[in-house]
Amino acid sequence: MKRISKPLPLSLLTVLLLSQVCSSIKWLALSHTPASFHINQTQHCKLLPGLVSSQAQLCRSNLELMQTIIAAAREVKKTCQKTFADMRWNCSSIDIPRDSTRYRPDLDRGTRESAFVYALSAAAISHTIARACTSGDLRLCSCGPIPGEIPEPGYRWGGCADNLHYGLVMGSKFSDAPMKMKKAGSHANKLMHLHNSEVGRQALRDALVMKCKCHGVSGSCSIRTCWRGLQDLKDIAMDLKTKYLSATKVVHRPMGTRKQLVPKDIDIRPVRENELVYLQSSPDFCAKNDKLGSVGTQDRQCNKTSIGSDSCDLMCCGRGYNPYTEKLVERCHCKYHWCCYVTCKKCEKIVERYVCK
Repeated sequence: MKRISKPLPLSLLTVLLLSQVCSSIKWLALSHTPASFHINQTQHCKLLPGLVSSQAQLCRSNLELMQTIIAAAREVKKTCQKTFADMRWNCSSIDIPRDSTRYRPDLDRGTRESAFVYALSAAAISHTIARACTSGDLRLCSCGPIPGEIPEPGYRWGGCADNLHYGLVMGSKFSDAPMKMKKAGSHANKLMHLHNSEVGRQALRDALVMKCKCHGVSGSCSIRTCWRGLQDLKDIAMDLKTKYLSATKVVHRPMGTRKQLVPKDIDIRPVRENELVYLQSSPDFCAKNDKLGSVGTQDRQCNKTSIGSDSCDLMCCGRGYNPYTEKLVERCHCKYHWCCYVTCKKCEKIVERYVCK
């Protein structure tokens, strides 16, 4: 009897198409995995886009972890675009169309934008895994360890700490895998990406802070139960954005018996462990240039009254801007009623917006 194969659902066809995307985009292509697609069989791993062989092997041996990694890829895209919404380069490179076969060149050329994305990606995957341990979404890990030091009077260790150690171990194992392959581009690019990924993880370590919950009569907070928890990813992204703005340009040159990355203009010192580095200068991102990975700023919204990077002068690169009006509906005249609800009216207002020419 002739076997008739059933056509794949549209969502799986999309995944298969994305799996042909060039390897340089790596695991961030997972952000396009449909929300309805659940990894519960080993054969699903080969349907996931952007995985190298060692990542696919990790998928097959830990299906549960892959759902968390897919969530991390979505977080990278969302957080990156929100962090850079006020700048000419707005991280649009991550959000490739579904029918595209590659990312734009700005993430492949060793630019400071690439440095930020690698750092954020490394931080995000470990952050998401660490918190999944805490929330109980991963059965192979649990809460982080209780600190060894004795807390101050009125404080006690408790709660469920974010499992940063497990997040760092599994996150680095997955995200660094493409750079550790023999056929992973130039040695200089590999060193750059590995360095920036570690900068991202160091930013994550620095974001582990003490969080407390009060206990006591009538909110007196006589006792505080505390644990070690990670700051939100958006706060870590802002820290990395600061490092992006002060990133160091490096060159790949012999140092002793091997080639290393050293600052281009200050080659009397080694690269610092907490600084982002890049190999190639970026374009100004004013005009569209597919070769350089610039989408330009035409039709981008700008702030007429700002003096920062989102100002119409800077965002529009001196080309000018066009005004338009928009009607907003907001809650207003809100009143609190005892007990316990709030009623509001709806108010309309006209606001003026501006977009670059």
